[in-house]
Amino acid sequence: MPVDDILMDAEEGMEKGLEHLKHELRAIRTGRATPALVENIRAEYYGTPTELRAMASISVPEATQLLIKPFDPGSIKFIEKAINESKLGVTTQNDGKTLRLKLPAMSQERRQQMVGQCKGFAETAKITIRNARRDANKIADTEQKGGVLTEDEGTKAKEQIQELTKQYETKVEELIEKKRAEVMEV
Repeated sequence: MPVDDILMDAEEGMEKGLEHLKHELRAIRTGRATPALVENIRAEYYGTPTELRAMASISVPEATQLLIKPFDPGSIKFIEKAINESKLGVTTQNDGKTLRLKLPAMSQERRQQMVGQCKGFAETAKITIRNARRDANKIADTEQKGGVLTEDEGTKAKEQIQELTKQYETKVEELIEKKRAEVMEV
């Protein structure tokens, strides 16, 4: 396997870790309401767990409020139950056609918990990135032993893999710092 292919595979694995981190961070609550807080919650709908975004339109009428309008008015009780079970810490107001979620102001302690959760997600992303690095280094070693790569090419490939790892770890740190600033903003 050529060095370019090894690097491409490593970058693909690292990118997946970064994308997963972005997905996880969208669900972290900041001071403002966002549909991402609830869109991935699964509600029982005719015996099938279904994401809220497939069952209802989710909008933000105010900075601290979410409005959920189910496509099928009969599913409102299932949606309400799923939100209450999700441990978001919000109360639902059901008027029979829509659900309003009023997000309470977050305490400083709760903000610190959210930042801690972000750091946990960052660590998971870094582990994914490092695993991609380890796998790429193994492939480079195998190719070097098999005679496909020379010793110099193998060493250079490992240096490039390490450089790629540093780039992705820096991206993770930047994402986390940005999210931390959002969460701590009052």
